[in-house]
Amino acid sequence: MLLPGPEAQQLATYLGYKLHGVKGALATGGLFILPGALVMFGLSWLAAAHGEWPPLQAVFRGLLPVVFALVLHAVYRIGSRTLRTPTAWAMAVGALVGLLLGAPFPLIVVAALGIGAALGRAPGAIEHDPQAPDANVEAVKAGAHARRFVAHTLGFGLIGVAPIIAAIALFGPEPFAEVAALFGKSAFVTFGGAYAVLPYIAESAVEQYRWLTPDAMIHGLALAETTPGPLILVTQYVGFFAGWNAALAGHAGGLAPLGAAAVAAAITTWCTFVPSFYFVIAGAPLIETLTHNRRIAAALAGVTAAVVGVIASLCITIGEAAFLPAGRIDGVALGLAAAAFILLVKFRLGPLWLVLIGAAAGLLRWLGGV
Repeated sequence: MLLPGPEAQQLATYLGYKLHGVKGALATGGLFILPGALVMFGLSWLAAAHGEWPPLQAVFRGLLPVVFALVLHAVYRIGSRTLRTPTAWAMAVGALVGLLLGAPFPLIVVAALGIGAALGRAPGAIEHDPQAPDANVEAVKAGAHARRFVAHTLGFGLIGVAPIIAAIALFGPEPFAEVAALFGKSAFVTFGGAYAVLPYIAESAVEQYRWLTPDAMIHGLALAETTPGPLILVTQYVGFFAGWNAALAGHAGGLAPLGAAAVAAAITTWCTFVPSFYFVIAGAPLIETLTHNRRIAAALAGVTAAVVGVIASLCITIGEAAFLPAGRIDGVALGLAAAAFILLVKFRLGPLWLVLIGAAAGLLRWLGGV
């Protein structure tokens, strides 16, 4: 949780590092991603090539209420652990209002870090590790790792940038330079996981770059819920559509839609996960030390509180698509979302089962003309 990026993949990478060093980190972190990435690629192609097929549209319609319930459950789960003081509630509400008013997501993260660090001095303002020391003994230990840290930074910098430069040189900048810029930047501000960064990704991909429609973006989140591996693989879906639609528009260096989509999806996945490997491998010797720093613990507590508001903003976006598809309230979708939420909270049914139920409900509604 100390690091930006997908926590589950970073945990797998860290465990591999503790067992077998850098080789173990690359093996566990890479294999944690690979199955889901392959499945997501196939699902992205299905949505891009056959997204207008009526049965598939019906499946997407059934998935939207389920996705809403999953995101609402994430708000409930994180909020119940985090929002325990009036200050934490104020930070969550402030983040939600800021996003609704158009504040950039990176600015929300930076502000939350700063406010959390400042409030760490005030007892009871925001919860964090009370045993964390104020002394700067950690700095002495950090100095011993400086040379290793610099070497890893230079190495990962070259490894991370070289494939992107090669792709742009071969196929041109559009859309590959924009894809690398967006997902490279988002990799450094994804505190709180996929749900927290999705509003930022969606706004950039839909409104700024126009790679896909709002409905297609939400469909991607629904598909990502069906894949193994981290939910952040939804970014690969966005990259796939960026390449696919750029090729259809005559860009992407003359590549066919599937070829351009494959290149853009690969760049997206690369930019999303390479920083995570870097953070863990370069920072592993410092992680335990830093987590016991009181100021850092308070700053991260501030971000976690703000993340509740960020995810709530995603709930609003998905709720509009799920329950007001034509400007009128969809009572069936509301009932499906309520049932899915109850199954999550009371019966702890897994997301995959809920997605299957939602898909079946969508098909039944289509067959019944509801």
